[in-house]
Amino acid sequence: MDDEPQAALVRETVDRVAVNALLDTYADVINRRAFGELDELFLPDCEIVIDARRGEPTVVRGAAAFGSFVGPAIERFDFFEFVILSRRVWVDGSAEARGRLYMCEVRHDGDRGSFSQAYGVYHDRFQRVGERWWFAARRYHSLARTSTAADRSLDVFPFPTDQEATFG
Repeated sequence: MDDEPQAALVRETVDRVAVNALLDTYADVINRRAFGELDELFLPDCEIVIDARRGEPTVVRGAAAFGSFVGPAIERFDFFEFVILSRRVWVDGSAEARGRLYMCEVRHDGDRGSFSQAYGVYHDRFQRVGERWWFAARRYHSLARTSTAADRSLDVFPFPTDQEATFG
C-alpha cells in the first residue's frame, strides 16, 4: 500500500481542522472583546482591510492595530455577538491556505434600546508556521446591515468583485 496519498489526506484533514479552529477562536475572542488575544491569531505583518461600505476601506496592519479599530467600533453595544454563518476553506498540503467566511453581528445599543444586525464576508489568507496556522491577510466586506430608517429594512451591498476579494 502506498502511504503517500494517505499522508497527504491526513495532512489536508489536520490543516482543515486547524484553520477552522483558528476561525472559531477568532469569533470567541471578538465575542469576549478580548482584543489582547488577537496577537495569538494574526501574524505580526498581517494586513487587514475593512470595507464597511462607508467610504474608503480602512487598512490596518497587525493584531494590535486591528484591536484598536474593532474595540471602539463595538464599545457602544451592551450586547454583541459575532456569529459565523458559513465558511469554506481551501487547503492543499502546503503552508498556505485560503478561506471565505460569512458572518452576522447581532448587536444591542443599550443607550438607544435598539437591536441591529450586520452581515459580511471575509476573504482570508492563512499561513502555517511550524504546525500552527495564523491569519496572514484578511479582507472584510459588508454585505448588508439593518437600516437606520424607521422601517428597519436592510441596506444591501453587492458582493465584492474578484479583484476586491482576492489578494494580489
